[in-house]
Amino acid sequence: QVHVVESGGGLVQPGGSLRLSCAASGSTDSMNAMGWYRQAPGKQRELVASITSGGIKRYGDSVKGRFTISRDAAKNTVYLQMNSLKPEDTAVYYCRASYGGIYWGQGTQVTVSS
Repeated sequence: QVHVVESGGGLVQPGGSLRLSCAASGSTDSMNAMGWYRQAPGKQRELVASITSGGIKRYGDSVKGRFTISRDAAKNTVYLQMNSLKPEDTAVYYCRASYGGIYWGQGTQVTVSS
C-alpha cells in the first residue's frame, strides 16, 4: 500500500507562483511514475505534469513553459513549480503515484484570483 499526501496549495494573484509537493510513503520500492492532475469545477480531471522513474517528463499543453515538475527520489517526493499563474489554473490539484498500482492523494486547492 502507498500513501500519497499533497501540500502547498493556496490563494495566489494572477502572475504569481506556487510550489506543490507530493510525498509517497509505504511500499515505495518500485516507482513507475508520479504526476499531477487537476480538476476544475464542471470539468474533467486533466494531466498537468508527470515524471517517470527514468526522469522522463510530460506536461499538459496549457502549462508548458510555466510549470516544472521535479523529483527527489530519495524522499519519494515530487514537486510542481507553478509560475505565471492564471485564473484558469484554479482547480483542485491531485497527485497520482504509480507503484505497481495507482494511488491518488486527496488533493490540494489552488486558487488564482485578484
